[in-house]
Amino acid sequence: MIRIGILGDIGSGKSHVAKKFGYPVFNADEEVNKIYKKDKKIYIKLKKILPKYINSFPINKNELTMAILNSRNNLQKIIAIVHLEVKKRISFFLKRNKNKKIVILDIPLLLENKLNKQNDILVFVDSSQKEILKRLKKRKNFNRRLIKKFKNIQLPLDYKKKKSQFIIKNKFNEKSVNNSIQYILSKIL
Repeated sequence: MIRIGILGDIGSGKSHVAKKFGYPVFNADEEVNKIYKKDKKIYIKLKKILPKYINSFPINKNELTMAILNSRNNLQKIIAIVHLEVKKRISFFLKRNKNKKIVILDIPLLLENKLNKQNDILVFVDSSQKEILKRLKKRKNFNRRLIKKFKNIQLPLDYKKKKSQFIIKNKFNEKSVNNSIQYILSKIL
C-alpha cells in the first residue's frame, strides 16, 4: 500500500486535492468533527479539563473556540485528548483499506504528530496567501486569531515543502490540480 500524505497551509485546498486522487482518504478534520458530535467519552474528558468552557454535548465548536482563544495551553490540552482518538481511527482506516493500492492521508498535523512513515509520499499543496485568505473568509466560523493559534503549532511551511516529494501549485482551478495528480500517479505507480 502506498501512503500519500497531503501537506500545506490552512485553507490551501488540501482536502479538495486529497479527494481528487480518487483513492480512499482519511480526512482528520472530518473525523474530529465526528468525534465532537458523537463521542461522549471525549466530551467527558474535555469537560473535565476545561469545565469553564465545555458545557454541552454534542460539543459546541464555539465553546472550543473560546477555550482556545482564552488560554495559551488549552489548544494543547484539546489536541492531547482528541489526538489519541484520531490515531485509533487512522489505524482502523488503514486496516480497512490494507488491500488498496493507495491511501490518502489528509491530516493537518501529520508531521507534527509524527503520524507519517519513512516511505510515505508527501505532497505539498502550495497556494497563494491572498487566495487562501479569500477562501478562509468565506468559512462560516472564520476567526483570524484562531487560525493564528493553529498555525503556531504547525511546522513552518518551508520545512513541509522541503520534506515533500511533490508540490501541487493549487491555483484553485480543476485542470491544473488534475494534471498535477496525474503526473504524481504516473511517477509512483
